[in-house]
Amino acid sequence: MADLTTNYMGLKLKSPIVVGASNMVTKPETLKKLEDNGAGAIVYKSLFEEQIQLENLEQSETMEEFEERNPEMLSVFPDVEHAGSKEHIHEFKKAKDLLNIPLIASINAIYKKSWTDYAKQFEEAGAEALELNFYAVPRNFDESAFDIEQSQIDILKEVKKTVNIPVSVKLSPFYSNILHVVKQMDDAGADAVVIFNKLFEPDIDTENQEHIAPFNLSKQGEHRLSIRYSGLLYDNIKADIIASQGIYEGEDAAKLVLAGANAVQSVSTFYVNKPEHMKKMLDDLKEWMKVKGYKSLDEFRGKLSRKNVKDYKIFKRAQYVDLLMHADDIFKKYRMP
Repeated sequence: MADLTTNYMGLKLKSPIVVGASNMVTKPETLKKLEDNGAGAIVYKSLFEEQIQLENLEQSETMEEFEERNPEMLSVFPDVEHAGSKEHIHEFKKAKDLLNIPLIASINAIYKKSWTDYAKQFEEAGAEALELNFYAVPRNFDESAFDIEQSQIDILKEVKKTVNIPVSVKLSPFYSNILHVVKQMDDAGADAVVIFNKLFEPDIDTENQEHIAPFNLSKQGEHRLSIRYSGLLYDNIKADIIASQGIYEGEDAAKLVLAGANAVQSVSTFYVNKPEHMKKMLDDLKEWMKVKGYKSLDEFRGKLSRKNVKDYKIFKRAQYVDLLMHADDIFKKYRMP
């Protein structure tokens, strides 16, 4: 029987498919279904500091709305503080008590002190590991790429000093040189890198001429960038490589392990195909391994990484040139007009 166990930041997982952070995992019944169908670990919904600040502001405005309507009324509400991160941590603890597989905490904060405070709170709540959800949406013309990258690296270093559990970084692909950034994160002590973050992408409704916020599910096949960079990073960093985006089937997971990933994160496929789809993904992965004669993930991990492929063009610009030179042959192969 195929052995699907893998290492994830020093944690031994029973399978390489990890459920990424989403609102889905806030439902106890969904958590149990994902675990029962073979999930290796679950990343809990991200704690967003901006959301906490917004909720705090809204609460304050509501409580102060009717104040001082007459000289005898200073306040219609008692002094009540927003729970801040406490409610999120409380829900995390409840989820932790339900599961027998690792539950990983995800953080997206604003201030350096907040990152370390939340990290410590999650460690005390029983998190087996942390995921620092890094991304920056440039709004300031004067802020350089170096400033953004250095800020994130400094946060990672401070979090590593603060906690004794493994720490991963989840990154977007939108860096000038993602390989350089990952190497710096690796040198700063990251135990794993998750590639890549699925960023929110607003759209415009042309009929009503307004911005809209569509639900951004990944599509199957969007993992090609993760394949490329898993293959480039394999055996070049100490941190584990966790691939994400568009991983819908067991075959997709096999591709990423072949490229060099230790594990994969999936979310959208469980929204589309329900939590029970986890079992099919793992069954299909086992069947593929059986047909190919692999008994464990280690036997084929990185087999198609840059380190191990003989065709030098695969990971270089020459592959693009080769594609252009043989475009007609490729179109014929796939029966394209």
